[in-house]
Amino acid sequence: MGKANQMSVRLDRVLLDQIAGRWQLLILDALCAHGRKARFNVLRRAVPGISQKTLTQCLRQLERSGLVARRVLTDSPLGVEYSFTSLGDTLEAPVRALYDWTRQYSAAVRTAQEAYDADRSRKNGRSANKTLTQDTNDTVSKKPSQKLSPRSARRSRS
Repeated sequence: MGKANQMSVRLDRVLLDQIAGRWQLLILDALCAHGRKARFNVLRRAVPGISQKTLTQCLRQLERSGLVARRVLTDSPLGVEYSFTSLGDTLEAPVRALYDWTRQYSAAVRTAQEAYDADRSRKNGRSANKTLTQDTNDTVSKKPSQKLSPRSARRSRS
């Protein structure tokens, strides 16, 4: 792989991390759900668990990437509105597709995760029990050595 190709892959990965981070997809989905524009507090209510600071940081990153535009509203009530840019509009279909897939298959994924976890704990439990049983059997079956070293034999005679 050439240096130019490696650099391109790194830049693509950075952009993907910025778009598909923990909160960014939820924010983008909230914008999609609210007609591609929403006030700050609407987004905050639409993304449960996100702090004001984190939401602000994520929106700034999306704005820096040219995906979201920020507009200060001067009419009453004062506020800030975020909306997709023309570049951000191109993300609506992939974001929607990802969320549709998530809603459709989340139960199947949870079932697979639970089965995997149960299998792993069963295997780990069996391994731990097997090791414990082996250690116990080894301890019980070992008998003290009957042979004395020549030095020990001399001491016991005296």
